[in-house]
Amino acid sequence: MTKIQDFKNLHLNEEPLLIGNVWNVQSAKVYESLGYKAIATSSSAVAHSLGYEDGEQMSFEEYFYIIERIIKSVSIPLSVDLESGYGDNVERIIENISRLSEIGVVGINLEDSSIINGNRQLLDKEVFSEKLKAIIFGLKKKGLEMFINIRTDTFLLGLENALNETLERIKVLEELNVDGVFVPCITLEKDIEAVTKSTNLPINVMSMKDLPNFEMLQKLGVKRISSGNFLNDYIYENLKEINQEIISKQDFSPVFL
Repeated sequence: MTKIQDFKNLHLNEEPLLIGNVWNVQSAKVYESLGYKAIATSSSAVAHSLGYEDGEQMSFEEYFYIIERIIKSVSIPLSVDLESGYGDNVERIIENISRLSEIGVVGINLEDSSIINGNRQLLDKEVFSEKLKAIIFGLKKKGLEMFINIRTDTFLLGLENALNETLERIKVLEELNVDGVFVPCITLEKDIEAVTKSTNLPINVMSMKDLPNFEMLQKLGVKRISSGNFLNDYIYENLKEINQEIISKQDFSPVFL
């Protein structure tokens, strides 16, 4: 059984796959030490760690370097948040995915929105479908296997018809035989259940303040749970707070409490 098949199987268990989102080797090793079965990059957290904003502002080469360092440092499966593909055409995106495959990456996330003139916009589902179809065909032509998890930003962008649009987009994704669907920012139990019951594809949700607990998510049929960039934000907010204490006390005692 291949490492990619092992990763696919993690999405078929009754208990959802809790996947650790990482941004460097240190964070990846923490998740591995805690017994996580898989990790995934947070492109936002990686970008911020390199001084960029999210939305493919860092180059693929910079991102690839971080990904390669992570995958050489841990033994658990790694999936990569590839945003829109880090390429201005399908051929470049396929090449990027090929390079990730060569170093042992088992999965990717691709999203159906794009940042245009500084604003994130949902792509027309037919346009996105054609792009995705070409990518999948290109990978098959190269004989490349990869877990393809598609992020739909219907809830993230706060669409009034977010649920209906999500269900419509899932129908399209089913026809393309993708491996999973990621719906960030969905939180209501009734919406989550409507999505999971609409498809046999594994549904991935993301850490949010109002997200149901893991036991409830399992009952609702969720198969994968991500933390996104929130833990990265949390860590650096705490770094800021402890440094404020150090400045206030004029010693390092807060570090050793």
